[in-house]
Amino acid sequence: MIIGESKFLSQMGRVTCIIWWISKVALANASFADSLQFKDHNNVVVVANSDEFSLDSSVKDSAQSNSVNVSLNHFSSGWNTDLKVPNWIRNMVSDTVSSSKPRFLFYPTIGYSPETRWEFGVSGLVVFHYKNDTTIRLSEISAFGFYTQNEQLGLWMDHAIFGAKNRYLALGKIRLQNYPLSFYGIGIHSKDEIQAVVPANYYSIRERFVYRVKGNFFAGLELDYQQLSKAQFNWSESFQTNPIPLGGNGSKNLGLGLGLIFDSRHNVLNVRDGYLVELAYLHYGKVFGEQSFPMNTVVFDGRFFKPVFKNQVLAMQLYGQFSSGQVPFNQLSMMGGDMIMRGYYLGRFRDNRYLAAQMEYRFLPFPFSKRLGGAVFGSVGTVSDVMPLQHFKIAGGAGLRYLLFPKKDIFTRIDVGIQKEGYGIYFYIGEAF
Repeated sequence: MIIGESKFLSQMGRVTCIIWWISKVALANASFADSLQFKDHNNVVVVANSDEFSLDSSVKDSAQSNSVNVSLNHFSSGWNTDLKVPNWIRNMVSDTVSSSKPRFLFYPTIGYSPETRWEFGVSGLVVFHYKNDTTIRLSEISAFGFYTQNEQLGLWMDHAIFGAKNRYLALGKIRLQNYPLSFYGIGIHSKDEIQAVVPANYYSIRERFVYRVKGNFFAGLELDYQQLSKAQFNWSESFQTNPIPLGGNGSKNLGLGLGLIFDSRHNVLNVRDGYLVELAYLHYGKVFGEQSFPMNTVVFDGRFFKPVFKNQVLAMQLYGQFSSGQVPFNQLSMMGGDMIMRGYYLGRFRDNRYLAAQMEYRFLPFPFSKRLGGAVFGSVGTVSDVMPLQHFKIAGGAGLRYLLFPKKDIFTRIDVGIQKEGYGIYFYIGEAF
């Protein structure tokens, strides 16, 4: 999801690979400038899409249409434009399918970073309406699989699926991976220095199954399974004497609970008007004996979207995660990532409780373009072992948007988040929230 300075070449490798593949198809299918669409992932563990618990995500392409057209035409000048392309690939690149029909996008990725060496992956996305009924809210399923030269591998899946008459909603994410995590310590005052790199096997399943009670009010069950195994703390020289945090020798936790959701959004990948309010409670018991850590977690997620001018949207979010009990380090509330507090590595700051807020102004698209848009955003957040009401961190940034599927109003995005310690770059399909 997020890429910092050391991951920049890895990210650019993935982007270049995707641009090359889609642009070859676009050149064979129509005009390159009209058809170009690309997507990528980032962070220490690359992802294939969607917003975490609430059904959003996206990616983007250029910056200023004139300079982009020139550079892209130059970039592709020597290629064979008579390439014969199968119809199923043409349909991915050009939005000629009826708005009621499902849309698919598949592409390869390649990247390099010191932790993984060469990394190869495949990403896929499908967006659809239940039984092709456009009165049903837009559903999405995404997946990303990767394998690295250091024999690290992972599979990421995200989904938000609306059922008949918008009565049923299933949303969640699955993470299965073997990948090194960066551990900075616990608390808001942890230093800007990685204390340990932690290779581990990590399995996570977060699901919500809710039923529409009335209007925009949904209620139902929440499930969260977290497993960490074969973890090895490779401490930096300055932290050799640090104790291994709770859960550092492995953990296996199952949480069950209830969720209440007020959701008026129609297109969760690009919300132009509406709101989302979610309150969830999860209890983790001693299901797996000594490997389990009894704890409780409450999650609040409030979002509000307001159209301001034509194709311009003001988006706001307040997010909190509050845990108590014996909380293993991998289940502490973590600041950063691709959704909120962009610019910070996910887990740069972690503790029992987390509170953050953000605001974003979106141009979807810019007035001078049919497909090119952008956004500016800012956020504040903090973590604490008590109620997090002080020592707030600040992050902000800007990004570009590209209208990938006009008939379904779905944009790709590239965001650059900045904070005083560095930056992060994010490539996704769908907005951050």
